[in-house]
Amino acid sequence: MHSPAALKRPLAYALLLILTGLVGAYSSFVLVLDRIQLLRNPGESLGCDFNPFVSCGTVIESWQGSLFGFPNPLLGVAGFVAPVAVGVGLLAGARFARWFWALFVLGLTLAWLFVTWLFTQTVFSIGTLCPWCMLVWAVTIPLFWISLVYTAARGLTPVPRRIRRLAGAALPFTWVLVVVNYAAIVLVILAVFPRLPLVLFG
Repeated sequence: MHSPAALKRPLAYALLLILTGLVGAYSSFVLVLDRIQLLRNPGESLGCDFNPFVSCGTVIESWQGSLFGFPNPLLGVAGFVAPVAVGVGLLAGARFARWFWALFVLGLTLAWLFVTWLFTQTVFSIGTLCPWCMLVWAVTIPLFWISLVYTAARGLTPVPRRIRRLAGAALPFTWVLVVVNYAAIVLVILAVFPRLPLVLFG
């Protein structure tokens, strides 16, 4: 059975799920619209095509932008519905089985791995940054790390007792994992694009 702490309505976590889910879904939807615009008008400049370093169009039209044969943002439009639905359910007092939480965290893990791969491809292969894509990265990172630690700490996922205790101790400091993840991305971008700050702010 779940502990009493696990059964309380987790307001902060629910709001995090809803906020990140909505931002991620909106960003993905904008990317879908941009892809449609490029299909209708090939070669047209998009509103987020600012300079050689920052260009949505270049990323969208790359093979990495349609890894599974269709535009990647469609995955985001569909996938970000899940955290919103779970967040609303938690606010309404819903309780989910452990298998549900395990699948939810698995889905978030796959999403984090996918955006991490897209980040490496964008920086090292495509050589151009996409603002809307980066916004999707920005919401996926806390969504993944906080959900991973939170569900383990609250006994919502079937993890060993030792992992649960460790997650419980780490829960107040989960933001450190998020900041470190953000910092790693920023440092890599600055290392690969050292002139980017001058182009953006110069």
